[in-house]
Amino acid sequence: MTGPFADYGRPRRVEGGLRARSTRGAIGRSWWSRRFLEVLESFALGTRLTRGRSYARAGQVLDLHVAPGVVTARVQGSRPRPYQVRIAVEPFPAARWERLEAALAAQAFFSARLLAGDLPAELEEVFAATGAPLFPAGVDELDQHCSCPDHAVPCKHLAATFYLLAEAFDADPFELLHWRGRRRADLLDRLRALRAAAGPGRDDSNPGRDDGSGGTAAPASTGDGRDAARTPGDQGAPSTGDGRAVPAVGAARALAPLPAAPLADAVDRFWVGSTTTAAS
Repeated sequence: MTGPFADYGRPRRVEGGLRARSTRGAIGRSWWSRRFLEVLESFALGTRLTRGRSYARAGQVLDLHVAPGVVTARVQGSRPRPYQVRIAVEPFPAARWERLEAALAAQAFFSARLLAGDLPAELEEVFAATGAPLFPAGVDELDQHCSCPDHAVPCKHLAATFYLLAEAFDADPFELLHWRGRRRADLLDRLRALRAAAGPGRDDSNPGRDDGSGGTAAPASTGDGRDAARTPGDQGAPSTGDGRAVPAVGAARALAPLPAAPLADAVDRFWVGSTTTAAS
């Protein structure tokens, strides 16, 4: 056999690589990692994902780094030099993050859950309602590159990186928001500042609640004329403010019948700092 694949064979064994925790079945435990992989697998990438999952479980990914707009990794294949992998997504601009932060701070439910280190399933609806989809809608929204000679996109090295990235999101959900352009510390500081500026006693965690005058208070606003997504206690779909309903998306569809997780269950994660997975 000649050409760029002449020296292809079984991948070289790796000592100390990043090995997926899942040894069989689906990868991803949280709703956000499952949703991320659900989107990826909806691109109909076939056996490349299967081979990538095997690479992820074998520990072929040497390291993985998440930064605003880009994920980089090194993946060991059959050649001596590991392949360089890059997965880029357009980070949200500052103005859009300001709208998102205003929408999140307007409802105590989101502020409390985020400050406790949790991403509630309803968060995806808030992002969608403010024109900032949390997950890519199509493969063309991702700029994927691998230094291997395989022209398929994604190749198995890229696919392995996707699966390890999903597990990184499991370990620290704020890495997903970091990839979209906002570090954990910056986001939480901004939410605290916005809640403090709103004054004591404010609680918009239940939009549409009784305002004590026999009427109903208006839903919280995102700051650009559109209503923020509703919280778990509300009925019906959230509105964008121009008469169009925002459909339930992602995990919100599957988790809608379930009660919201008690805040006390997530308190022990409050002090967990942001981590970046790297080779030892």
